[in-house]
Amino acid sequence: MPEGPSIVILREQAAPFAGRTIRRAEGNAKIDMDRLAGRRIISLRSFGKQFLIQLPEVAIRIHLLMFGSYRIDERKDAAPRLSLQFDEGELNFYTCSVRLLEGDLDALYDWRTDVMADTWDPALARRRLRAMPQTLACDALLDQDVFAGVGNIIKNEVLFRIRTHPLSTIGALPARKLRELVEQARQYSFEFLAWKRAFVLRKHWLAHNRSICPRDHVRFHRAYLGRTHRRSFFCELCQRRYVEA
Repeated sequence: MPEGPSIVILREQAAPFAGRTIRRAEGNAKIDMDRLAGRRIISLRSFGKQFLIQLPEVAIRIHLLMFGSYRIDERKDAAPRLSLQFDEGELNFYTCSVRLLEGDLDALYDWRTDVMADTWDPALARRRLRAMPQTLACDALLDQDVFAGVGNIIKNEVLFRIRTHPLSTIGALPARKLRELVEQARQYSFEFLAWKRAFVLRKHWLAHNRSICPRDHVRFHRAYLGRTHRRSFFCELCQRRYVEA
């Protein structure tokens, strides 16, 4: 599943289409395509794992889910969920969720929760975490109401970086460790973005999809943990498990 930094890259790559008029909209998404053709793109935005195309009367929300993809000015040998064609160029989205959103995007989204946004509010994240003391760290990092844009790669890397076991409960984390978790969720997201732009992201993984802990040189544990049941990679030696006494 593409994480927040990858959607920022999509937004940047699609930026030349801002201000252009959609001449044709088609695809197998179950939306009213007639509401798109002839409309001008006002802005292109991202929120967490969502790509947003703002039109005068409606916004198109694209979520790439687990296996979604896109092509700009080219097509795949597959039926698109949504194809937007312009006088010059086209945007094509595949194997994704497509919805139309009514109303003001600023009223629909709390931009303070987007780890990639200028308006990111770490104090708000800490308050929301303190309100969920029984939540596991591996689930908390994937909670899009707290960390919009954080996905499984960022989760695994952040927990390894701050030496915290994924089965730690949020309420048991010392205040310093809670602050580290929030800070690193944002910092690692921007490092992810830089590495992704340079096509070297995988080279920087220390825990995700790795076999051996680079600190202790023992095998990582691999397990599907928490209510999210997403795959975790962790070291039982250097990642401390915090639980209520």
